[in-house]
Amino acid sequence: MRSVLRRGTWSRVLHLALGAWFAVACAMVWPGLPDASPRTLAGLFLAPLPALAVLACVPVVRRSEGVQARALLLPGDDEVTVEPSCTWSDRGRLLLWLCVRVELGVLASLAVAGAVSLLPGRLPSWAWAPAAAAVLPCLVLVLAGLGALAAAAARRLLHPSLAERLRAQEARTGRLLERTRLAAELHDSIGHALTVTLLQAGAAREVAGRDPAFVDAALAAVEDRARQAAADLDRVLALLRDGAPPPDAPTLADVDRLVGAARAAGADVDLRVEGPVAGLPPLVSREAYRIAQEALTNALRQAGPVPVALRVEVHPDALELDVRNPVPVPAPASAGSGSGVAGLRARAAVLGGTASAGPVDGGWRVAVRLPLAGPA
Repeated sequence: MRSVLRRGTWSRVLHLALGAWFAVACAMVWPGLPDASPRTLAGLFLAPLPALAVLACVPVVRRSEGVQARALLLPGDDEVTVEPSCTWSDRGRLLLWLCVRVELGVLASLAVAGAVSLLPGRLPSWAWAPAAAAVLPCLVLVLAGLGALAAAAARRLLHPSLAERLRAQEARTGRLLERTRLAAELHDSIGHALTVTLLQAGAAREVAGRDPAFVDAALAAVEDRARQAAADLDRVLALLRDGAPPPDAPTLADVDRLVGAARAAGADVDLRVEGPVAGLPPLVSREAYRIAQEALTNALRQAGPVPVALRVEVHPDALELDVRNPVPVPAPASAGSGSGVAGLRARAAVLGGTASAGPVDGGWRVAVRLPLAGPA
């Protein structure tokens, strides 16, 4: 009995009433409602069917029914679709739902009419109150049961199809992958800027008062990296907030600026570029820049301002990056661990390439190969 008193039960009754009104409107056109004869009752059930068949072919009707079902039958139930019908299977389930909705509404209206007809005119006036006390609870239970049937039918007939579920899952996965990629990009950019800033600030403090020119150069490098990191942060946040296309991200054609920042931090970077990097596919070029940035950042973070050899080679079918630097003795406990190496491998794998990192000949080497025609 507690469920009968809930607000959701009466919103379902309202949903049944809307279906009943549609049936009554159709029956008034044909065959009419002159009396309570079997022909009239049959008209209530059968007259709406042609109109429902036409409505089921209109794609937007499925969205309207889904919105009504979510509002009146199943509040907050995301399993009820609000997408237009796209296939004949969707239209068939929608037609079945429309028929169930209208016929349940007709049954509800007949139950109400029958209950009302029992009270006046057929009973003595002294018997109305006892009869009402007996009939009204039964009527409420019948309406609540019909509303529950309508909710169950909506849950089964207005659910997304398998194709719609797959599309929704693909879109959700795409959004998660995009956010993961943006998080990795932000990690690389901010991590590189902080590493350069830390090294420059430490070097400037060491020579403070003895080499003003070096201090000025260090502060200029810190300012440049901070400005670049702020631009990357604004770009990523704008994309997350608005979904707007981001401004042009740095590509491998900007590797000189990246190397210049590492040199300003004290690292002796030997850069060698073989092949036309300007003609690389944009996605490969952007990811290659981030990979080179992460490799240089790891070298500066783990080994400090040491000599670093960066090789960029463009082949007809692939792009190869090779970054080498000496490892201090004793080697840092965090060398080769953390999210940096994993991020390199993840970026390369997305493009169908490979990345490896590990000790080679007393130093540390990062080797990356990215196919130029790999998966997007």
